[in-house]
Amino acid sequence: MASTRSYWRWSKQDFLPEESFQTWTNYTSALSQTWFRFKNRLTSRSDDETETTQLRKQSENEMKRCLSWWDLIWFGFGAVVGAGIFVLTGEEAHDTVGPAIILSYAVSGISAMLSVFCYTEFAVEVPVAGGSFAYLRIELGDFAAFIAAGNILLESIVGTAAVSRSWTSYFTSLLNKPKNSLRIKTGLKDGYNLLDPIAVVVLAAASAIAISSTRKTSYINWIASAVNTLVILFVIIAGLVHADTSNLTPFLPFGAKGIFQAAAIVYFAYGGFDSIATMAEETKNPSRDIPIGLVGSMSMITVIYCLMALTLSMMQNYKDIDTDAAFSVAFQSVGMKWAKYVVAFGALKGMTTVLLVGALGQARYTTHIARSHMIPPWFALVHPKTGMMDGYES
Repeated sequence: MASTRSYWRWSKQDFLPEESFQTWTNYTSALSQTWFRFKNRLTSRSDDETETTQLRKQSENEMKRCLSWWDLIWFGFGAVVGAGIFVLTGEEAHDTVGPAIILSYAVSGISAMLSVFCYTEFAVEVPVAGGSFAYLRIELGDFAAFIAAGNILLESIVGTAAVSRSWTSYFTSLLNKPKNSLRIKTGLKDGYNLLDPIAVVVLAAASAIAISSTRKTSYINWIASAVNTLVILFVIIAGLVHADTSNLTPFLPFGAKGIFQAAAIVYFAYGGFDSIATMAEETKNPSRDIPIGLVGSMSMITVIYCLMALTLSMMQNYKDIDTDAAFSVAFQSVGMKWAKYVVAFGALKGMTTVLLVGALGQARYTTHIARSHMIPPWFALVHPKTGMMDGYES
């Protein structure tokens, strides 16, 4: 699949390759057939062969297969475990469900695992970088995939921006500074007047690492996830040492309804695992490694979330839990004021891996979307030496 064409190119063919754009006559003719072509695309569907073989040729080179199930497990951990567990647990335990927040995390974990099973089956059958975009092209057709592509890219952009700003907030807390002291105030309307240069730097750094090498990114994710795991273990062990079982009573102050209401909210703490399915082309043995990576990481995350929820519920009565800084205040209540810095550091590490793995997933989604010519195919190019997305490298 090697090509002799230059990889640093900006020709019309790389951005507008369709026959409709080659001449004004073709363009006018295509416009006159808009309704017919739209109806045709509404009902057209792709197939496994097209996605796994024909579309991959658009990249001109193969991605390097360098990931094992071990890498995927930690990519899954890094993609999912961020600040959500530290924020959502306190809010829902205090307002919605009480100590039964443990059951809410269990219910959400089971629901997330069902989604994982679906992704696993698709990723094994269609091992391409497109993830859910490719699966939709096969099952529901081009139009559904087109709508999903827009949502996927928008979600990635907005999500990473939000996480980056949260990174600054936790970093400020770690330095024990006022809330917005590291942001730049402008003359814009309130709510839009705080520029966040640190968020820009953090996001740019995560993207730079992600486009340098998948193998290198995996190593960095291992280290960051290991540190995050140590912080989580500290929170669980230190919290249980100061636990009081009487705080678990009443266990269901809001009734069984509260369990499911909270489960619907804390489910967001399980988001991000879909990025793992986009790494199928770089996995050494997709049929073995992807199921282990996806199911293994989600199982581990569910257990960790339930243990952290149990820890918080046993450290404080649900009525006393702080909805803004639940774990930090809980440790302060047992005389461990310094532990708030450990919690902030853990949240920082978690958000860092979320940004890192998110950048990987976004690049691979974009690559496969470009292969289908829904965006310029230049973004589908894979570098012959690095095996990385050429459009992102430039």
